[in-house]
Amino acid sequence: MHCPFCAAVDTKVIDSRLVGDGSQVRRRRQCLECHERFTTFEMAELVMPRVIKSDDIREPFDEEKLRRGMQKALEKRPVSSDDVEMAMSYIKSQLRATGEREIPSKMIGNLVMDELKKLDKVAYIRFASVYRSFEDIREFGEEIAKLQD
Repeated sequence: MHCPFCAAVDTKVIDSRLVGDGSQVRRRRQCLECHERFTTFEMAELVMPRVIKSDDIREPFDEEKLRRGMQKALEKRPVSSDDVEMAMSYIKSQLRATGEREIPSKMIGNLVMDELKKLDKVAYIRFASVYRSFEDIREFGEEIAKLQD
């Protein structure tokens, strides 16, 4: 870590503490040349894989897009925002766990449907109807029948 005061390369850590929910480390440092002290914050950078769309276009993973899709399906349903955040965290961890640099959007859609199925059956049917492009009432009925089994 370069000293922000004299730009020296050598600094030493005087104190380290976890901050907030434990996802950050606060470090007090001292420059070995000018002896000034300063604080740094360190956190893990978790890289999400890129998404391969159905038309083969690749784009960065968009957490807000995931959140909007789930919230749209869960609109006016009795599901807490904490449960939604936990489901999103699970989906993101599953995507990172693949170890792949790129993943098909279909994989994300299937993970979302699995989580919505656990959270709320109506939200699951809403999402599935759009995601799978249901064209008639028969397809809704078939999906509802699968849920009842």
